[in-house]
Formats: sequence, C-alpha cells, structure tokens
Amino acid sequence: MEDEKLTGRERYRAKAGEYIGDIVYGANDGIITTFAVVAGVAGAELSPTIVIILGFANLLADGFSMATSNYLARKSESDYQKTLVEETMAEIKTPIKNAIATFLSFVLAGAIPLFPYTIGIKENVFIFAVIATSIALFTIGSLRSLVTRIRWWIGGFEMLAVGTLAALVAYFIGDLLGKIA
Repeated sequence: MEDEKLTGRERYRAKAGEYIGDIVYGANDGIITTFAVVAGVAGAELSPTIVIILGFANLLADGFSMATSNYLARKSESDYQKTLVEETMAEIKTPIKNAIATFLSFVLAGAIPLFPYTIGIKENVFIFAVIATSIALFTIGSLRSLVTRIRWWIGGFEMLAVGTLAALVAYFIGDLLGKIA
C-alpha cells in the first residue's frame, strides 16, 4: 500500500537505495584499494608489470573477500531478523544480491586505476592512472545524489577526498619502503 503512494522517481529511489550502500562501499573500496596498490608501486618506483600483477591480484581477491563478507554479514542479519519475527518478515533482503552488488562494483570501479597500465601507455602512465581514478571517484561519489538528498558535487568531492588521502598514504609508504629496501 505504501508503494502505491510513491511517484515513479520515489519508487526508483527506494528500489535503487536498497543496494546503494553495497555499491558505494564496494566501488569506493575497490577503486581506493586498487589505486593504493598502484600508488605504492609508483612510489617505490617499481615496474609497471608489478602494478598489473599486484593490482589484479588485489582487485579479484579483495573483491571476492568483500563480497563474501557482505554475504555472511547480511545472511546473519537476515537469520537474526527471521528468528525474531518469523511470521511478519515478508520482505527480507537477499544476501546474495548484496554480495553480488558489492563484488561487481568493487571489481568494475577497482579496475579503473589499472586501465592505463593495461592499454600499453608507456609515458606518464601513473599520471593517467591518477586522472582516471580521480574522475571515477568523483563520478561515483556524485551518483549517490540519485538515491540520497546529498548534492552531487558534495558527494563527488567527499569520495575524491577520501580516495586522495588513501592514495597519498600508499604513495609515501611505497616511496619510503622503496628507499630503505
């Protein structure tokens, strides 16, 4: 009955909002952790081949880890809710859908920092990775406005700021360890 009172846009927001947390969390973590690998390797001045190997290993392993962790967390939450009110819980989220949303957003967004390395750019490849990652972070952050009341540019800058801080930490740690290794 409550759905009948909603406009088309409100129904879209409600439906999209079911997975927005999983998508934003997965995309944000995917792009930041993958770019952290890229930045750490660049800071240590290691080969671009190492970026590709470590980047894709991290991307798939961490994406799978996040998805399965999300699944187990959502399943535990669902099982707990079912136990509390078995007969009144008509609409419990499907944990596998949350896990899939997390994994796909993690892998798709997380592949962006690796893209310049995989297409054969030889000069200033790290700069291209920085630009691609920055654009992706801002875009993903701004898309939150589709299902929240946050202004698109605030959402974009929030995610860009978090990603920038993580990348700076990784870069400087890579630089430091590269000098002492």
